[in-house]
Amino acid sequence: MSNDLFDSIDGQQETVYTVSELNREARYLLEDNFPSILVEGELSNIAMPASGHWYFTLKDENAQVRCAMFRGRNQFVKIKPREGMQIQLKAKLSLYEGRGDYQLIVDRMSPLGEGALRIAFEALKNKLHAEGLFDEDCKQEVPGMPKHIGVITSPTGAAIRDIVSVLKRRFPAIQVTILPVPVQGTEAAPAMVRAIQLANKKQGVLQDLDVLIIGRGGGSLEDLWAFNDEKLARAIFASELPVVSAVGHEVDFTIADFVADMRAATPSAAAELLSPDQEEFIALFQAYQTQFRSLLTDKVKQGRQALQWLRKRIKHPGRRLQEQAQRVDGLELKLRREFHYSLSQRRHEIRALSQQLLQHSPHSLIREQRQENSYLYSRLQKAIQQHLHNLRLQLGDMGHALNNLSPLNILSRGYSMTYNEKDQLLTRSNIIKKGEKIRTRLHQGELISIVDQVNNKPE
Repeated sequence: MSNDLFDSIDGQQETVYTVSELNREARYLLEDNFPSILVEGELSNIAMPASGHWYFTLKDENAQVRCAMFRGRNQFVKIKPREGMQIQLKAKLSLYEGRGDYQLIVDRMSPLGEGALRIAFEALKNKLHAEGLFDEDCKQEVPGMPKHIGVITSPTGAAIRDIVSVLKRRFPAIQVTILPVPVQGTEAAPAMVRAIQLANKKQGVLQDLDVLIIGRGGGSLEDLWAFNDEKLARAIFASELPVVSAVGHEVDFTIADFVADMRAATPSAAAELLSPDQEEFIALFQAYQTQFRSLLTDKVKQGRQALQWLRKRIKHPGRRLQEQAQRVDGLELKLRREFHYSLSQRRHEIRALSQQLLQHSPHSLIREQRQENSYLYSRLQKAIQQHLHNLRLQLGDMGHALNNLSPLNILSRGYSMTYNEKDQLLTRSNIIKKGEKIRTRLHQGELISIVDQVNNKPE
């Protein structure tokens, strides 16, 4: 039997590992047998280098283990790790080959106890959903252009600064009243309930409130827990004023979000949803101005065409008819001046309203201006119709006078009128030639003749 220490009992040589190979095999063994585990403990030795990765130790009273949480995962952590914090980790067991130290590769980190909060959250959510507090049919319509917004939040937080900043930029005429409350801690939920009840009483500066925003900036589930309070949810549901929830960031959901009449992803988004863009209103007002100007221009054009049509019906004006025609022209010029003056007045009023619109809400001004424009348009239309009616009566009188002066009446006394082939009245013999056809109008009937001889000598 061989005495070689490197030979096995059966005579075969054992596998020899390098240190690197041994650590690698050990890492594979740990990762394959512990794919994902939950571990609880206390944070210590926290290091956050410029690379963005986190390195720390998780310990209890008897043992400790090294941990690493890489940048791609720790960016989703909503808490700031600190020494002594009790946390729960979801991690994979691995081994750092360079030192031969086994470690946890952390995928998720949450404060210890957040799991219980999550269970309570889901239980309350299911309870209120079963009672119908989340039903869409129960939600109130949120006004598209409120005049007065009440904001229930911390007076010193980033949320109120974001809301006020957005409203000033988009529509500064909206009035904002802050109902200051704590938004974190045991006193937060009762304070927000009292603020909702106070706003619904509509007393003092709150008497003309149109809508409420309730919210705060983002945070962990524990930070936002006040917005998962059952009494707060029922107060939102019972509110006669529409309530817009604006809690945390886009990924944060609370019970208040589900029961509110509208949910905004952030406080800034809530302000965006409730404030119209003043530039859109200015553009709309300018469109009404253009439409009104076009309407007046069309009415002037129609009046001018009507007058021209009436003028063309007067074929043989005498001296009196010429005077009447001049009068009609004068009336037409006066009508133009009145139209231009009215248009100038409307333009002046519109410019003044446009200046006021930049400083005040145009809602009531637009409504009043529409009524005024409708009234003026009605008066203008009636004035045109009355004026045209008077002109028609005058033209009727002139027609009777013209008929009395018409040469056709003279035909009954034995006279006649002769026309050439172009229906031109012949007043001289030198404008007709031999062989041309002529038409002679008698008092009763006509004669068609061929010119046989033309005598141009005056008698």
